[in-house]
This record gives sequence, C-alpha cells and structure tokens, in this order.
Amino acid sequence: MNKYPYNSGHTLVVPLRHISNFEDLESDELTSIMLTVQEVITAMKQAFNPHGFNVGINIGTSAGAGLPGHLHFHIVPRWNGDSNFTATIADIKIVSSAIEDTRLQLSALLNK
Repeated sequence: MNKYPYNSGHTLVVPLRHISNFEDLESDELTSIMLTVQEVITAMKQAFNPHGFNVGINIGTSAGAGLPGHLHFHIVPRWNGDSNFTATIADIKIVSSAIEDTRLQLSALLNK
C-alpha cells in the first residue's frame, strides 16, 4: 500500500532488489514485477470494482518520485467521477477508506 495514497486502493509494486534505474532491471525481475502488477489489478477488480486503472512509474525526483532511490510501480484504481489527480496537484488528501482496511481486503485475495 502507498503511505500517501492518491486515492483508495493505491498500491505499490516494488522489486525485491533495491534498484533506482528502470534499465537496470534484469528480464526475470521485469517479468516478476509485471506479473505482480497483473495479480494486484485482478485482486483490485474483485475487491473494489473500479472503472479503470492508472499504472506507472515516477523515475527521478523531477518526475515526482517520492523514493527516487528505489524503483516502484504505482497501481491506482479509478472510478468515473473520482477526484482524478486533484489530490496530487493541489496537495490535498481525498481518501474514502482506511488504508489498513484496503490492505487487508487485497491481502486476502492475493494470498490465496
């Protein structure tokens, strides 16, 4: 889970190896990360029924990386009419559920 979520369900997928450059990922690491992203999206669809997703990486401080030394993928479930990225741009928080509740709900689906 993201400590500072853009919205409910915002999750991070992080490689096991501490790495900051996308191009330094080994093929097996990239495959593992993308398969995990796929699993998280599948679990989110079951848990939250979102209308869409934003999936991405912020590489470097200038691109908005909060942890510039550790590469990670953001998975953000989206719903029609949600706040979009207002929370990020305006530096406000709009979260409709507790992070721990979201983590427990997704963990149950991912640890089957």
